[in-house]
Amino acid sequence: MTVGVSRGGTGRVVSGLVAGAVVLASGGAGPAAAEASGVGEYVALGDSWAADATLSQVSARFVPVGCAQSAGNYPKQVAAALGPARFVDATCGGATTANLTEPQSLPVGADNPPQFDRLGPGTDLVTLEIGGNDIGLASAVSECVTGDPGTAVCRDTYVRDGVDAMTQRIAAAAPKISAAIDGIRARAPRARILLVDYLAGIGTTGGCFPVIPISDADASWLGNKLLELDRMLAEVARAQKVEFVDTYAGSGGHDACQAPGVRWVEGLIPLSVNPVGPAVPFHPNQLGADHQARTVLAALRR
Repeated sequence: MTVGVSRGGTGRVVSGLVAGAVVLASGGAGPAAAEASGVGEYVALGDSWAADATLSQVSARFVPVGCAQSAGNYPKQVAAALGPARFVDATCGGATTANLTEPQSLPVGADNPPQFDRLGPGTDLVTLEIGGNDIGLASAVSECVTGDPGTAVCRDTYVRDGVDAMTQRIAAAAPKISAAIDGIRARAPRARILLVDYLAGIGTTGGCFPVIPISDADASWLGNKLLELDRMLAEVARAQKVEFVDTYAGSGGHDACQAPGVRWVEGLIPLSVNPVGPAVPFHPNQLGADHQARTVLAALRR
């Protein structure tokens, strides 16, 4: 999920930041030793929370640089642990479910081809993390920024007469996620499919104004909308009979309000100590990527 701090498109936010960053071809957490997994071909699909969008360790090995894909993201760590004969990481910052079947235009570099183009009859493992951009949760975060801790800018904008427009968007996105799973099955009928949710980027009981200039009311609203999105993903996984990977459950106490070295998601200030350097605001840092990798690997070993 691409979360920016301006009202521009989410892909533009990440790509614009990347344009001014130093691009590295390596870095991130040390890969785990390959195990005898039996996985022949692994394809990773998803948005920037799957790409673990970064400014300090961008990899263009699998996708254009504008995707801001991390050299240490969880798909690469999972592939390093499993040792498949073929691995392709199609994840890209700003991606929606539409970009699974359509090219994704990026202001920096070439377009990212449709992510489903990487699938084939030989694909036997797929991870998918997507949906945050479909519901517009990314732009909502930037709209919540305020200088007045007593306001509820986002909640009052999205909730009218007891109807929460974001809740409606989450419900409307469910068929898109379900269709994405159908699309994977059509292209990779042998694949084991894991649907991955979003870890806790913000709490559900308040924020940390002014460190992150979002009021407690809006921080709680955002945190609960993220949890609501994850619950929708879990419901789709059950209905579609695919495996659900719950990265949220183990991420409590590591949200963007926590201290450096404790938080797994960066806040508004685009600097990180994990790794040291510029960061994409409101995205998993390397500690978050490591948690995602551990959780996915644990699910695969069940």
